[in-house]
Amino acid sequence: MKNIVVLLSGGVDSSVVVHLLCEQGYKPSLFYIKIGMDGTDFMDCPAEEDMEIASVIARKYGLSLEVVDLNREYWDSVVAYALDKIKKGLTPNSDVMCNKLIKFGCFEQRVGKFFDYTATGHYATTVIKDDRVWLGTAIDPVKDQTDFLAQIDYLQVSKLMFPIGRLMKSEVRAMALKAGLPSAKRKDSQGICFLGNINYNGLVRRLLGEREGPVIELETGKKIGTHHGYWFHTVGQRKGLGLGGGPWFVIKKDIYQNIIYVSHGYDSEKQYGHTFRMPDFHFITDNPWQDTDKEIDITFKIRHTPEFTNGKLFCEGSSYRVESENKLQGIAPGQFGVIYDKDAKICIGSGEIYSS
Repeated sequence: MKNIVVLLSGGVDSSVVVHLLCEQGYKPSLFYIKIGMDGTDFMDCPAEEDMEIASVIARKYGLSLEVVDLNREYWDSVVAYALDKIKKGLTPNSDVMCNKLIKFGCFEQRVGKFFDYTATGHYATTVIKDDRVWLGTAIDPVKDQTDFLAQIDYLQVSKLMFPIGRLMKSEVRAMALKAGLPSAKRKDSQGICFLGNINYNGLVRRLLGEREGPVIELETGKKIGTHHGYWFHTVGQRKGLGLGGGPWFVIKKDIYQNIIYVSHGYDSEKQYGHTFRMPDFHFITDNPWQDTDKEIDITFKIRHTPEFTNGKLFCEGSSYRVESENKLQGIAPGQFGVIYDKDAKICIGSGEIYSS
């Protein structure tokens, strides 16, 4: 019998993971990762409710539940990473690094290493191909979370279990209701990794402060407004600019002069691109294309969306370049380009977008 640990969050997805494993005859050990910022005015942290629900799930199935405090590790790694990228005018993806460094990094080193597998409520799958474990996409394209897992390594993916990855979200909800789980009707978290329903700008404001600067229309060079710091804005952003007569899109940032450049209208060619580069690409399991020097048919994502975009991948020395079949809106340096096979079944890996 496999020795399994479950990362239990208090949400419906990880609760159903516990239910499924117990139905299959397993007796998993449950762990709740604690990270939070009490006494702040920019987040609604549901930690107490999470813990209460997690405890009910543990009692319902007669399982042990332990709390692992990784708050310091989170701030020293994930938050430090995010702040470094923001200061450089880049767009970080904290969820990607949280999975790599905390959930399957620090937790593995402290707890997971004593178990055969770690099971989570991520919408993803694992695929055995050529006697190797690969990260596979979920059945539910809307809930697929492989883009958030695209920086994990082979040792991590080979120990992971995703019991709900072959279910639709509606099936997970129905299963939770039928089993009488307390999280069955709980809303999905929209927060950053563990940090609950966070006011992102409030967090950035607390950590980096404010500095007023001009908003410039790219085509005319005319000042059309002000902002409170380039670090509050990302390339491709449309909402939250406070400009009339929209839509307006952030096209680029001058971090040295604290200037935000915007362009007006949905059809502005300035907000679109067809290509981006990834100088430091990370393969999760292996490089399936190492024996070819030709362009490679792929699908990819540059943000968390249900849709996969068709494109071509080119190896250029030690870096990779992607050319998209369709125009891409808001290619944001700092974000991750996540690469899949041409059928969007296997997540090959990811690289930080360097330039469009």
